[in-house]
Amino acid sequence: MLRRRAVERVGLLVLALPAVLLGTPKQVRFSQSAPSVEAYDFVEVKVDLAAPDAVNPFTEATLRGTFGKTGAAERKAVEGFCDAADGSVFRIRFMPSSPGDYTYSVTYRQGDFEKTQTGTFRATDGQRRGPLRVDPKYPWHFIWEGTGEHYFFNGTTAYWLVGWRDERITQSSLERLHRLKVNRLRVLLSGAANMFWGEAVMTGENFTMFLRPWGAQAPESFDHPGVDYTRFNIPYWQKWERMLRFARERDTIISVVLDISTHSDHPAAGSEDERRYIRYAVARLSAFSNITYDLGDDLDSFRDEKWAHETGTFIEGLDPYQHLATSHPVHPEHQDRAAAWFGFTSVQVWSREQHALMLAQRLLQIKTGRIIPQTNEEYGYEDHYPLWAPQPPGDSAETLRSMAWQIAMAGAYGTTGETCRRGTNVWPDTGGGWINGRGDDTMVMLNGYAHMVDFFTSFEWWKTEPHDELLNHGAYCLALPGVIYAAYLPQGGDVTIHLEPGSYEAKWFDAFTGETIPLPPAEGPAWTSPKAPSSHDWALLLRKRP
Repeated sequence: MLRRRAVERVGLLVLALPAVLLGTPKQVRFSQSAPSVEAYDFVEVKVDLAAPDAVNPFTEATLRGTFGKTGAAERKAVEGFCDAADGSVFRIRFMPSSPGDYTYSVTYRQGDFEKTQTGTFRATDGQRRGPLRVDPKYPWHFIWEGTGEHYFFNGTTAYWLVGWRDERITQSSLERLHRLKVNRLRVLLSGAANMFWGEAVMTGENFTMFLRPWGAQAPESFDHPGVDYTRFNIPYWQKWERMLRFARERDTIISVVLDISTHSDHPAAGSEDERRYIRYAVARLSAFSNITYDLGDDLDSFRDEKWAHETGTFIEGLDPYQHLATSHPVHPEHQDRAAAWFGFTSVQVWSREQHALMLAQRLLQIKTGRIIPQTNEEYGYEDHYPLWAPQPPGDSAETLRSMAWQIAMAGAYGTTGETCRRGTNVWPDTGGGWINGRGDDTMVMLNGYAHMVDFFTSFEWWKTEPHDELLNHGAYCLALPGVIYAAYLPQGGDVTIHLEPGSYEAKWFDAFTGETIPLPPAEGPAWTSPKAPSSHDWALLLRKRP
């Protein structure tokens, strides 16, 4: 009897020990994905545990590493992540930014157990575009790291893009938008909704509005999902990565929107659960060159400005590749404009005077003493008419296309949203638009946006500044005086442009069709255009003749 009680006491003592002290994983094996990769792709080191014994590998074990050019003092610190619910697989990723030979060191830790592996890889020059950066010379604008090409930000919204259960729909949606010259999508990493804003969208066997990065007892429940914030939903994250990889091969930037205000299943603000989520997201996603971070949609509905500053700074400290980051509050004044972590603005204002609005945004930015790109990433969704939105036709395809021109002519950028009227689980069930990214050939709004992209990328738009004072009749002007003048006439007509002395090549650009019409040379110091060929909106482009 005494022996039995002693055994029981020992058993209770063992049970009382922290799980991390009991963990002694066996057969920890490291493997490298490839000996060589192109710069801005990534090498992955996988850690396989033959007999994982962590009770919760997401909280009890870590994988961390460093890498850098062979022989160089500079090293980037990188965090890895658990990629199996039972803790049998961990991964860490290294994205080289230039060709050359690299070395790395990675360490797996669990309690008192530790194992380190070192290795090498080579990066080659594949002419890949790297992360998006602010142009240091023209900081109202963006460039691609690596190639130095300028990036004309032309975004659309697809919050629930990864809600499609069939990933072929996700990929075909990305491919369609790429053909339409969209190069940025706003996509939710976490989010749920039980309302559809009057849109022709329903959940069903092929589509869900419940995006669950964590494990949940009832993931399709809005009110009681039973989320476990200490464990991650591995298949969901792997699905997200496949979407990112597909987008990366098409040079499409994905805005990783961390959460949205449409549900209440957020980890507590500033909690360890929330920080673990952010760490995990940065560890998994930052080696993809084609991302930016967004702290949350309608952020000021569920987080305050202090949280935004602290969390943005936290991400900046975690991310070894320093991807651009922003936030998307309901109220545009809640932007951390002066902070180092804040890469560009992302306001939402549905005014139908976008040109004046974005000029005012630029002035606000100038007052901070820090110039960064200005974007309105929510100024309307096509055919979207809840009572708080502009009344018809305030969100028509033509109105939104005109708003996009107004924004661009202010030296700023925008993100739009397509109609949902073609339906998701609603006949004809070929759409989804701003909710999930799917569309069909009847949805033509973005054709007009593609023409706008063609116009601006036909000249060095990043060198121009707003100069509306050079024009009359309410037209808008971007200019590098004496070199380039771009004018936009919202209702056609004619315009007089005050030019630096000289002779300029001139042409009309049909903002509706993309057609160009050459004009006789324009002569300074003042030139009046002929009347536009029709009464809809037109643009003019004048360039100094050699």
